[in-house]
This record gives sequence, C-alpha cells and structure tokens, in this order.
Amino acid sequence: MASVVVAAVQAGSTLFDTPATLVKAEQYIREAAAAGARLIVLPEAFLGGYPKGADFGITVGSRSPEGRELFRRYREAAVQLHGPEIARLAELATELDVHLVAGVIERDGGTLYCTAVFVDPRDGLVAHHRKLMPTAAERYLWGQGDGSTMPAVETDLGVLGAAICWENYMPLFRQSMYAKGVQIWCAPTVDDRDQWQATMRHIALEGRCFVISANQYLTDGNTVLINGGSTIISPLGEILAGPLRGTEGVLLAELDLAELDRGYFDFDSVGHYARPDIFTLTVDETPRHTVVRRS
Repeated sequence: MASVVVAAVQAGSTLFDTPATLVKAEQYIREAAAAGARLIVLPEAFLGGYPKGADFGITVGSRSPEGRELFRRYREAAVQLHGPEIARLAELATELDVHLVAGVIERDGGTLYCTAVFVDPRDGLVAHHRKLMPTAAERYLWGQGDGSTMPAVETDLGVLGAAICWENYMPLFRQSMYAKGVQIWCAPTVDDRDQWQATMRHIALEGRCFVISANQYLTDGNTVLINGGSTIISPLGEILAGPLRGTEGVLLAELDLAELDRGYFDFDSVGHYARPDIFTLTVDETPRHTVVRRS
C-alpha cells in the first residue's frame, strides 16, 4: 500500500450520556469514512467523558457525599471492553471497512481506566491500552495501567500504537513503543495548549512515525473548556493537517507510507542511533492482578 487516508475526529463528549456520545461518534466515523479514511482516531475519554473542571468534592483527606454521587454517575457512563458500545464500534468498523482507535473510560470491576481501544474491520476489538499514569487530579478517578496493555497492532495499513495525552511525555514509554515498530502513532488527548503541537512533531521526528493526535472540542454553554488542536504529522515532522481549533470536525490527511523509509535514512532511535552498547531499556509487561491466596 503506497498511501492511506487517515482521520482525526475532533468532538466533545456529552458527559454522563454515553448513548448520545456514541451517536455522535457514529456520525463522525461515517463522515470520515465517506471522505476515504481507512484509519479514524477519536479523542481521549470520548466514550465516558472527560469531566474537565469537576472537583468531585475532593479536598486533601476528605471526600463529600455529593462528590461520591457524581462519581457514581461518571462510573455509570463508563464502558466495558466487551460491552455494547465497543460492539457497536466493531459493527461500524466492519460495515465501513475502517480501523478505529478510540479513547474511552473503561470500567473494570470497581476501577475506571482511561483507555484506547483498537478496533479492526475484520476482528473487532483486537487490543487496548490503559493510560499508565493519570495526570494530576485524574488520579482521583482512574487507575493506572500496567505493562501488559502496551500493544503494537499490525494492520494492513501499518503498525499502530497509542499514547494517551501526557503519556506522550514519558520518554521510556515512547522508546519501548518505538522498539515495537510503531509506524502510525495515535495520540488521543485533551491537551489543547500550543505546546502540544511541539510534542507531536517531536515524537514524529524521534520515532520516525506518522502521528495522529485527536483532541476534544468541548464547551459548556458559551464557555470553551477544550479548544481542540487535533493534528496529523509526517515522520519528518511536517504538519500534514491541522491544528484544528474552535470547532468540531474531521481532520483528514493522506499518508505517503514511503516517508517511513525515507525517514530512517538518517535516524533510527532503536537501530543505528540507539547505542545499545551503552543504553539498555527493560520493560515489564507482566499483567498486574490481585491474587487471593487461600491456604
């Protein structure tokens, strides 16, 4: 395959109303597919919602009853990996012959995770990645992922990987994903700062990969809570599309996959530029589950 059209969906969730958000997701997925996209990336926490500005009644050492009730509603809006919402994404992927990488709030037992799901047009849900380190007050709401959900997903478009929002600032995580051969780096996020653009271009250059960053555009009445900034970058750090700001929409770009090989001409962070005689990275990909031991 010489080239592929990809899309970043920029849209905001309807907080506490996952069915309504799923309807919006379908609308934008269909729009992107109609424009020729074969890979469509949706923002961080799109299904389940990113409750920007909510404090959940938390102060240091104290939680309020009102905050617990708000968390109950938030947990109720989260999705399960094998639940109906992900099944619907799989149906859409099959119908439209597209690959999806979507940010969701995942409910597993009593814990929520900020997760990216990989949905294949033939096999449905094929992988998921849980955010390793929730940022700041996100730690009130979400658990930490472990090394077992750091997939590099082989597809007919290339090898896909995902880093969610400020995980993109974790150099050892980035290096471990480069070592897995990620060619299309998906970055669901809610970071709308100008500085984010520099981060996306740096990762494209460092990893010699395409980068697709999909951000929410979220409002509360006339107040803009998250102002987008979705962007698509080439392996040489060139902006192919975006940043899109001030509106919801679908950002499209055609990726020339030969750029991957051209980029390796002078830099390969896990090959001829790696210096393995000096540096070693050890990654623990063991699943971390609580085990009840009975004598």
